[in-house]
Amino acid sequence: MPSLSDKTEIGLPIKNLLGLIGATATAVWAYFGIIERLNTIETRQTLFEADLVKAADQTPVDQEQFMLLEFISGQVEGVVEDLENMAHNKVNIMRLQTDMEKALSDIEALKDKIRNNGH
Repeated sequence: MPSLSDKTEIGLPIKNLLGLIGATATAVWAYFGIIERLNTIETRQTLFEADLVKAADQTPVDQEQFMLLEFISGQVEGVVEDLENMAHNKVNIMRLQTDMEKALSDIEALKDKIRNNGH
C-alpha cells in the first residue's frame, strides 16, 4: 500500500479537475441560495404569526363594539343630515308665517275698504 504525503502526485486531467471545481462551486452556490430562501420564508412566517397574534388580541367583544360604533356613526350622520334639513324647514316655515300674517292683514285691509265703501 503506497503512503500518502504532501508530495504525493495525482494523475488527473485538467478537464476533470475543472469539472470538480465547477461542481463544487455550483453546489456551494445552490446551498447558500436554499439557505437564503429558507431564511426569507421563516422571516415571513414570523411576521405573519406576529400579525395574526396581534389580530387575535381583539376579542369578539371588541370586534362587536367596533361594528356597533360604525353602525351608530352611520346613524348619527343621518340624524345630522335630518337636523340640517329641519333647520332649512324652520327658515321656510318662518317665512311662510310672515307671508301669511301679511296676507291676513292685507285681507283685513281690503275688508275694511269694502265696508267703508258701503258694500
